Amino acid sequence: MIPLVAIISGFIVGAIIMLIFGYDPIQNYASLFDGAFGGVYSVGETLRNMTPLILTALGFSVASKAGFFNIGGSGQYLMGWFGAIIVALKFSFLPGWLLIIVSILAGALLGGLWSAIAGVLRAYFGTSEVITTIMLNYVSLYFVNFAVKDWLAGKGEDSSPNIAAKASLRGNFLENLTANSTLHWGFLIAIIICFVIWFYFNRMKSGFELRSVGINEEASKYAGMNVKKTIIMSMLISGLLAGLGGALDGLGNFQNISVSNALPQVGYDGMAVALLVNYSPIGIILSALLFSALQIGGMSISVYSNTPTEIVSIVTAAIIFFVAIKYVIELLLNKRKNKPQKKEAVKEEGAGK
Repeated sequence: MIPLVAIISGFIVGAIIMLIFGYDPIQNYASLFDGAFGGVYSVGETLRNMTPLILTALGFSVASKAGFFNIGGSGQYLMGWFGAIIVALKFSFLPGWLLIIVSILAGALLGGLWSAIAGVLRAYFGTSEVITTIMLNYVSLYFVNFAVKDWLAGKGEDSSPNIAAKASLRGNFLENLTANSTLHWGFLIAIIICFVIWFYFNRMKSGFELRSVGINEEASKYAGMNVKKTIIMSMLISGLLAGLGGALDGLGNFQNISVSNALPQVGYDGMAVALLVNYSPIGIILSALLFSALQIGGMSISVYSNTPTEIVSIVTAAIIFFVAIKYVIELLLNKRKNKPQKKEAVKEEGAGK
């Protein structure tokens, strides 16, 4: 109920703000829905945009289940994107299927190793993973900018060449199915990974140990678990997933990599996606669909009216705000649930008298 209440409340807040400033919320929300689901092309773009959201959200969830706040999803995503593109460009002589596999693995591994740095510092030196992952975000941004400019881009250019068609995750089948949208096979991989992570959390010993460390680190140590190993593994897996998101986005959506002025927003959006459903791997699919629809559909708002697209950011922020005060929502829901019980108790007491 809490995510549902948070979503509805967020849309209500957005509607109120639109009314205050003289915009039509019904028209704008209709435009948003049409932009996200109004045709096969729109649906394809919405599903494609879900891919990095799902994987960065899963990465954040793994770290959070272990009791750590991995705020470095953007940097790990960027390193994964860079790793996949540089391998795809430098090893373009490989057969297509092998090139895709190697590129994806390289991106995921680079993201994982980048995150593992914070894990090692946390496990052996007690360094706050929040501080280290924030710092590593900016190190990754400036390193990738340097590497793209000096290693990949041509003279006077700010982006790498496009990868070979055989290294792309796009396919004729998906393009024909969605009216030439940018939907690619990475979306299917992201959905499969959601079920893999669910299985890891609920059916594997290492997943149980990870959750145990998150609940009580000292009790886990007393029970004989290797807490330091679990900390490093949780951050490694978290970065692997975010890096995989960057690799799939690079090979499927962008097809190259460019110099950036800021960190990719997707890492922070992934945190919001995970928080909305309390880190549930299966729930992340639905949460990512909502956030993707807001992002893709939100671009249509300014096309059909003079409403600024920033209104979507307000709706998103309001949803996260209501998730953050979930204890207040729980209190209200419990009070409402207990009211009928109290009435029945009073009736029984009156009948007894």
